[in-house]
Order: sequence, then structure tokens, then C-alpha cells
Amino acid sequence: MENNDKNKNMKSYVKYSGVAFQMFIVIAIFTWGGKKLDQYLEYQKPTFLIALSLLGVIAAMYIVIKDLIKKQ
Repeated sequence: MENNDKNKNMKSYVKYSGVAFQMFIVIAIFTWGGKKLDQYLEYQKPTFLIALSLLGVIAAMYIVIKDLIKKQ
């Protein structure tokens, strides 16, 4: 019984750490894209950096919620 609980805890840990890594990657890609757009368009203020960073957070949350609902 104890081994089964450890196995279940390990599966939860792996699942949620994968979710965190996935969120990090999505936000990082959007942020990097915003920074590159600001550099390419030679903006003085980080307009696209801020906008795409926020969009990345929204996209990451959407993906995670969609995946969690799908797995239930």
C-alpha cells in the first residue's frame, strides 16, 4: 500500500512539473518574440515586449487549463 502511494505522488509530481515547464516555455517564446519585434522596429519603449509577455501568460494559462480539463 505504501509503495502505491509513493508511485501516485511521483506521477503527480511529474505531471505538474511538466505543466510548469510547458508554461515557462510558452511565456519565454512570447517574451523573446516581443523583444525581437521591439528591436526590429526600433521602438524606444518595450511595447511589444510587454504586450506579447502578457499574451504569453494568457496563452500558457489557456493551454494548461485545456490540458487539465481534458485529462479529467
